[in-house]
Amino acid sequence: MAHKVFCIGQGLEHYAQALGQRGWRVEGFDALQKALPRLSEAAALVLSQDSTEVGVREFFSASRGVPKVLLCSNSSFKGLGQWLREPLTYCLYSPTAGQLHQLLKRLMVESKFLKEHRLLKEENHAMRRELAFHAALNKAIATGAGHAEVLQMVIEEILRRTKASTYNLYLLEEESGNLVVEMSSGSLKRPKRHEIKAGEEVAGWVAREGKVVLIKDIYREERFLQMLDRELRHKTRSLLAVPVRSKGKCLGVIELVNKQGDEAFGQADLAALQGLVGHLALVIERATMYEKMQELVITDDLTKLFNTRYMNRTLETEVLRCERYKTSLSLIFLDVDYFKSINDNHGHLVGSKVLVEMAQLLIRHLRDVDIVARYGGDEFVIILPQTPPQYAVQIAERLRKLIEQHVFLRKEGLNLKLTASFGVASYPDSAKSKEDLLRLADEAMYRVKHKSRNGVYAII
Repeated sequence: MAHKVFCIGQGLEHYAQALGQRGWRVEGFDALQKALPRLSEAAALVLSQDSTEVGVREFFSASRGVPKVLLCSNSSFKGLGQWLREPLTYCLYSPTAGQLHQLLKRLMVESKFLKEHRLLKEENHAMRRELAFHAALNKAIATGAGHAEVLQMVIEEILRRTKASTYNLYLLEEESGNLVVEMSSGSLKRPKRHEIKAGEEVAGWVAREGKVVLIKDIYREERFLQMLDRELRHKTRSLLAVPVRSKGKCLGVIELVNKQGDEAFGQADLAALQGLVGHLALVIERATMYEKMQELVITDDLTKLFNTRYMNRTLETEVLRCERYKTSLSLIFLDVDYFKSINDNHGHLVGSKVLVEMAQLLIRHLRDVDIVARYGGDEFVIILPQTPPQYAVQIAERLRKLIEQHVFLRKEGLNLKLTASFGVASYPDSAKSKEDLLRLADEAMYRVKHKSRNGVYAII
């Protein structure tokens, strides 16, 4: 498709004609003021110097991201410092039509690369923020933070990204099938036992239908009972409600009310909320699971690492996260080489101390988001969320070298040197299920064990 070029100002007719003959879609304006409201429509702008009567700040604000060529009346470019500093902006003195055509072609390429670069930066920033947020949640859960505290972390992130003034988080009671307020804020705060039946109000309708509701003018919606505004002394203008679901099951509803300022919620806010509602579902599941397991032992008595029960629950959760966000989950199996000889030569007490020191070594050199569990005996499992297989192999190799170079039980004067065998597998890159992931990583580790020991093998 031909690119649209605006030619703005006097004396550009021959340029406009020549560009049109070369395949550009050209639209002419005799004054910048006339083109100002439509600048964002153009793929590029060609302006005569006498057309810049509009303030430079206003012009660049309206045309941000649009390539520009300013045709100057003299070759000194005096007074054009602002133009020369702007990206994708060139000043030319009396170019030929061919030169202008070639410059515009180059600007189209530069504009494309600049947009792609900006998009990659935004995606990179979003991923970093997502990882940091995920790490904070994992740390909070692992350190025993309460249900409400962890949920509040997610809610605060939702409010920050959507700029919502107030919210209600409802959870679905399995016995009654009603929604019950779990958390709320501000003047929207409801009584703790305020219940909504399926189909009633916006939240009840969202829970029953499993659909999103985005309302820009609340009083045009029959599903919302205006009496609640009077009851709560709250003026609702705009509302956004999304079901919180996991494994096809509705866990509850998150309801945002009134954006800060006079704006109404829009599609960008819906996208931001939907990007976090999966976290909300996982946190609800994790926090509930954590509370139920508080009476159970979830750590290994010796190493204080997580045990296999907690490892299996975590793997289930992380596999679901991979499915939801299309990311990779990697798993490392680690087995200490010739550990039996340590027990035989030094006794089981020394062997136990070696395992404790090994556990601390692993913890110190892994991320907060990574989960380390003792699988049994001298075997360890490391869960690496949002980690593709190539990076998991690098982590395993780094740990292998670390163990090989480390001196164990130095304080006791034993100065033991050890090595370990590592197996790596990833979901969904090689494994197709949680069980498959464990099996493949175990098989990879045993390939090293039976061949050379002190190595890393990955099934990818």
